[in-house]
Amino acid sequence: MKRSIFLLGAFVIAIAGCRNQDQNLTADVEIPVSVEELKLKPIEEFVNTTGTAFPKGEIELKAKIAAAYFLEKNPQTGRRWQMGDRIKEGAVIARLEDEEYINSVKMETNQLNLELSETELRKQQSLYEKGGVTLKELKTAEINYENAKTTVANSRLQLQRTRITAPFDGVIVNLPYYTQGTEIASGATIAKIMDYRTMYMDVQLPEKYITVIKPGQMVKLTNYTLPYDTIIGSISQLSPAIDADTRTFKGTVEIDNGEFLLRPGMFVKADIVTARKDSAIVIPKAIILSRQRGKTVFTVDRGVVVEKVIETGLENLTEAEVTRGLVKDERLVISGFETLTNRAKVKIIK
Repeated sequence: MKRSIFLLGAFVIAIAGCRNQDQNLTADVEIPVSVEELKLKPIEEFVNTTGTAFPKGEIELKAKIAAAYFLEKNPQTGRRWQMGDRIKEGAVIARLEDEEYINSVKMETNQLNLELSETELRKQQSLYEKGGVTLKELKTAEINYENAKTTVANSRLQLQRTRITAPFDGVIVNLPYYTQGTEIASGATIAKIMDYRTMYMDVQLPEKYITVIKPGQMVKLTNYTLPYDTIIGSISQLSPAIDADTRTFKGTVEIDNGEFLLRPGMFVKADIVTARKDSAIVIPKAIILSRQRGKTVFTVDRGVVVEKVIETGLENLTEAEVTRGLVKDERLVISGFETLTNRAKVKIIK
């Protein structure tokens, strides 16, 4: 009986010893984590929206007379104009030839008549100063001269119909094909030009932001075809009225597209910058834990983590400003924090 009691006591002691050994091993386990040293950096708060980008200006040029069509050359390339070519204001895209139309304009005759009218006016002015003609004769000469000027101006306008020119700097986005010398009808489309160095985008914004979003605020725009480029715009107009059906208000974004990265009709993601700080403690939102005490994160000090309660300020989709609870140069746990507890031992792996 004594031997049994002794063996039982030894067994209990052995089990207790194993448990203490396991606890010691567990206490010595270092959890691998990645850390980042806190530095001051900028942070921006956004309102996100989307929309379609439209060109600032566009025009479809049509023939105003029936005539033979001849496409001109692009002076920059030496070849005939093509879709996608950039064009300067006043550049000739095509000319329309019709001899009968040119003759009907009578430009040379009208120009000669203007010169004669001008000579007659000067003669009448000289005679009037010497008392050689009446005021009525002088006024008649002035009227004839002005009529001749108007006739010449009208003739020039009529001749301009034979030359299709760009009314502003832009890009040719449509250029119907016609064989050189083909007779085209009045009203036929010659070209379509868009000016999209500056673009605009209409957006619908949630009612709750009506006091937050203001004209002049910066807008950062991206498109999936431009993964590494951000285009800058600004809020140019805001409607003060709320749509009763959608609970939104309308805004217009003006876009600086000097590099022609955006194309007319592109679907664009827009981040309206409503607040910004140039120097703040900024951390990833994904590492912030929600506890009963509030928002917490882990920092590392001498191989041990410390759970800290923080307060946040500006936020966007990925980052948050820390206004209280962290200081510059602390080492913040950014990976491996999910299973940590306060005062746990860790091993920094990055």
